[in-house]
Amino acid sequence: MRIRSVALFVAAAAVLPFALHAQYEETGSRGIHYAKKQLTPAPVPRFAQSRAALPSPIADGSPQYVELYWKAWSLAFDHFKQPPAGSPFVSNYVDEAFSPSVFQWDTFFMLMFARYGHAVFPAVQSLDNFYARQYPNGYICREIQEADGKDYVFVGREHTVNPPLFAWAEVESFKVTGDSSRFAAVLPPLVKYAEWLEQYRKKPGTRHGLYWNTGLGSGMDNLPLSGSGWVDMSSQMVLMYRNLAFICTELGKKGDAARFTTAADSIAGRVNALMWNEQDGYYYNVDDDGKQLPLRSIGSFWPMLAGIADHAKALRLLSHLKDPRTFWRPIPFPSLAADEPAYQPDGHYWLGGVWAPTNVMVIKGLERYGRETENPTDHSFEEFAHHASKRYLDGLTAVHRETGTLWENYSPELMMRGNPSQKDFVGWTGCGPIQLFIENVLGFRPDGAHRKLTWHIRRIDRHGIERLRFGDVSATLIAQQRSGTGAPAEVHVVSNRPFELTVIMDGGTPRTYTVAAGAQRFTVQ
Repeated sequence: MRIRSVALFVAAAAVLPFALHAQYEETGSRGIHYAKKQLTPAPVPRFAQSRAALPSPIADGSPQYVELYWKAWSLAFDHFKQPPAGSPFVSNYVDEAFSPSVFQWDTFFMLMFARYGHAVFPAVQSLDNFYARQYPNGYICREIQEADGKDYVFVGREHTVNPPLFAWAEVESFKVTGDSSRFAAVLPPLVKYAEWLEQYRKKPGTRHGLYWNTGLGSGMDNLPLSGSGWVDMSSQMVLMYRNLAFICTELGKKGDAARFTTAADSIAGRVNALMWNEQDGYYYNVDDDGKQLPLRSIGSFWPMLAGIADHAKALRLLSHLKDPRTFWRPIPFPSLAADEPAYQPDGHYWLGGVWAPTNVMVIKGLERYGRETENPTDHSFEEFAHHASKRYLDGLTAVHRETGTLWENYSPELMMRGNPSQKDFVGWTGCGPIQLFIENVLGFRPDGAHRKLTWHIRRIDRHGIERLRFGDVSATLIAQQRSGTGAPAEVHVVSNRPFELTVIMDGGTPRTYTVAAGAQRFTVQ
């Protein structure tokens, strides 16, 4: 919630009668599950001094994207902060900077782009402050005041549980940095948080045994969602368990990894059995009896990111994203289908507004099915993720030309900021100009832990990136202009260390090259 207005979200935030006050009581010292107890003072970098160390994108045919990229970074550096004097926070952090509190929901997605500047500012440490303020029973409030570390509770405690994305954010950071040193320390608070969610975010006595949230808690404040089983929350639990299993595997804890994988599979099975509507090709929230509550919101695409949908279901969801009557609007993707009665062309926050966190969720979900499809010749997911990222950036650049800045959310129809919307908002809006530009427009997918890089080349202009850091590799990769799609690409690479490069040209067959340290060039057919 970014605007202190009950009216904005009250329809989507009905208080559920089974929320128990005891679950939010402090019964001991906070942060007992996390080893880091105090701040080690460190300076916060400034943009002017750090720009030369950041990845520098090249896109000769789209200079507006490059301009927006640097605008996002310049705003981001204004949001790198030290804890104020007297704060119990234990790390420097990224901050959305519109309130005197830090938010889980915002922080998770700020990390998605800030990890590309990890050599300058280790943004993942922002999560430390939430772990350090965790209750003994595992609860972590969605919003914590920076000055004193106290919870900020707006309206009621039942609204203070954000999407459980800590484990996902840790793993996604690891994929770029290659640094697994955090995993052992963060696993205890992550497991304790999972235990709390299992106890208090499932309503007793339901047919479905799935998970609930509120509009404010879900981050989608005024979306008119209801029910005791929510598609987004239940899918996020699957995503949480899959990433906990990943962390445990990295730590050699095979038994725990198997246990978390089993939990994820069990939830995914219930989501598919009870929430999937075969006629509509959509996932819906359910009530206590498992009756579906049809509303086509952006929240119903979380099963793709969580890997719940099979290939056939993912294709049905893809068709909704491509449909101009619902989600394929001038700026994709609205938070509510355009043909829903409550849809607002100016966005009206989550009644149609276009938001970076859900766009990242959709595009990364599409990317997952492009990578893990049951049909290796089906490139429709990757192609559409690329196309959608460009269309989204086109909308952001159009608004940037008119206003000179980035906004909290956007109208899906009018090439303007959403109504209402905060200005100079890199909070999560930086995901489009930085993360999606690097990963889905330019096509770079790093694996820092294994010195591997996949490059999807779809553009025909001269394009690439300088100083891309993944793990201990710093590489510059440039594809020269070519005559058209299907034509060979002349690729120049300069790297400080050897790494494995896989190039996928125009959705074709992957070709893998062993890149040596130094400079080299090769032709990709």
